[in-house]
Amino acid sequence: MRIKAKATVLATVGAMAVMAGQGVLAETADKRIALSNNYAGNSWRQAMLRSWEKVTGQAVADGQVAAADAFTTAENQVTEQAAQIQNLILQGYDAIVINAASPEGLNGAVKEACDAGVTVVSFDGIVTEPCAWRIAVDFKQMGKDEVLYLAERLPDGGNLLEIRGLAGVFVDDAISAGIHEGVAETGKFEIVGSVHGNWAQDVAQKAVAGILPSLPEIVGVVTQGGDGYGAAQAIAATGRDMPVIVMGNRHDELTWWKEQKDANGYETMSVSIAPGVSTLAFWVAQQILDGQDVPKDLTVPFLRIDQDTLEDSLANTEAGGVANVEYSLEDAKGVIAGAM
Repeated sequence: MRIKAKATVLATVGAMAVMAGQGVLAETADKRIALSNNYAGNSWRQAMLRSWEKVTGQAVADGQVAAADAFTTAENQVTEQAAQIQNLILQGYDAIVINAASPEGLNGAVKEACDAGVTVVSFDGIVTEPCAWRIAVDFKQMGKDEVLYLAERLPDGGNLLEIRGLAGVFVDDAISAGIHEGVAETGKFEIVGSVHGNWAQDVAQKAVAGILPSLPEIVGVVTQGGDGYGAAQAIAATGRDMPVIVMGNRHDELTWWKEQKDANGYETMSVSIAPGVSTLAFWVAQQILDGQDVPKDLTVPFLRIDQDTLEDSLANTEAGGVANVEYSLEDAKGVIAGAM
C-alpha cells in the first residue's frame, strides 16, 4: 500500500538504524510497559490492540523490554480509567501508554504516575498534563480537509450531515471543530444535521436512519471513521440519491466504495489515523526509558486514501480491519528526530 505520509515522516530513518549488539536494547530489557486503553468497541480500537500485541510481543520475545501488557476498561469512563492507571502504578510498571477517555479528566492520575517515577505517553486520545508525552495527528486539520475535499468535488455546495465520534473525547471535538472551520471558510455548505456514531458502523447506521426523515436533501456526509459504511446503508434504504460520504479507512467502507466505484464511478476519499500509532507510542516510551531526549509533543500524519490508491489500500487491509501502519524502533527514532 502506498502510504505517502509515513514515507515523508520517516525519510531520515535510514541513517539511524540500530546495529545488533549496541546497548540500546540492554538498557530497557528489564523495563515493563503497560497500555491503558479506555475503549475497544469498534474496529479501529480492535486493530489498535492487535498492532500493539503483535509489535510489543516481538519486542518482549527479543528482550527489548520485559513486559508490554494491555489493559482496557469495561466502560469509557474517566473514573474507571483513572483507577486503572493508579493500579498500574502500584503494580510497578516503568511506563504507561495511554489512549485516554478525556484530555483533562485523567490528569490527576497521570500526575500521580509521573510523581512515582513512571513515564506516561498518551496517543490518539491525549492528555494535557505537562509531565506526560503526547502523540497525535492534527485531528482538526483532518476534519477541515474533509470539507476542503468536498468543496472541490461539489463546487456548488449544499447540505451536509455530520457524523461525530464518541462524545466527550478529545478526538471527536477536534475533528468536529475542523469540519465546522472548513464549512465557515469555504462558505459553500450548511450542516443540517449531526449525530454521534461512536466510530462504529452499527451505531452510525442507526443514528443516521433516525435523523434522515427530518433532513432535506444532503450532498455530502462528513465523518470521523468507522461510520461511512453505516451511513451508506442507512441512506440506501431510503431511496435517496447517494451523497459523497467521506470514509474512514475501514475495510467495510473501502469495500463498499470499490463496489460503487466499479458499478457507477462513485468517487470519494478516506482518511483516519492509523491504528498502529499505538506501536509508535510503545517505542517512544521505550526510548524515554532508555534515556533518550524526546520532545513532549509528537505529530504523525493521518493516513489518506484517494480514488487512485483505493484498490491497493483495500488489498492490503484485512477483512474487518482498518488500513494501517505499524512502527518499528527505527521508525520511532525517525519521528523523534523529525520533531527535535
